[in-house]
Amino acid sequence: MLLSIIQGIFNKKSDTALNELVWKAKTGDEKVMNDLLIAFTPFMKKTASFVCDRFIDESDEEFSIAMVGFHEAVLIYDPEEKASLTTFAHLIMKRRLIDHIRKEAVRNANVLLSIDDDGDAKTCEYAFDKSSFFTYSEERQAAERREEMAEYSRLLAEYGLSFRELAAVSPKHADSRKTAFQIAQIIAETPEFYEHLIESKRLPIKQLEHIVEVSRKTIERNRKYIIAVTLLLNHNFTYLKEYVKGELI
Repeated sequence: MLLSIIQGIFNKKSDTALNELVWKAKTGDEKVMNDLLIAFTPFMKKTASFVCDRFIDESDEEFSIAMVGFHEAVLIYDPEEKASLTTFAHLIMKRRLIDHIRKEAVRNANVLLSIDDDGDAKTCEYAFDKSSFFTYSEERQAAERREEMAEYSRLLAEYGLSFRELAAVSPKHADSRKTAFQIAQIIAETPEFYEHLIESKRLPIKQLEHIVEVSRKTIERNRKYIIAVTLLLNHNFTYLKEYVKGELI
């Protein structure tokens, strides 16, 4: 019964009800914790498959690592934070899986499989070249950045935006950019404002006028930039958010 309730919450994205269950799991209710793990199994497999760039099933070691990461995320998740449980858990699972991939890369790099003159496989030991591992890590991170850029580009397109257009309309002055960024943060952190944006593809300008100390004209002038930043803040773009850390308040 509890499992079906959790699955219903997950499907409807009822944050309040889900947070209540997370709190029970955090405080030692093993039954709720186990039901959360079962209910979010498809999410764990999807995350593991995305990070590993191949299909991951429950029999794979990577799935077990993702499950441990999700369990850890539930225990340390703070509902007061801006991120949802799934966003937070995705980050934790991703870190654990990448750590696993790196450890496997180090272990496998110590053994080189070569072919001898008779065509038989033989194992040759060799000293691990640290530079090859760092090259692998950098290439992996670069690939993840490209994935985020492509995903963000698709998301912007839903709102009729593009990187080229954003470059042209971004506020030129630091103060104007800071103000627009703060407005985006307000929208991202206010459920009714963000829901209005997602459903209508428009800013809740009338509501914002009563909160921010800038004119309607200023909001409209920076509309595209504000939308782009809001979407960035409320999606799981780990690397892209590094570029705007200095703007966060």
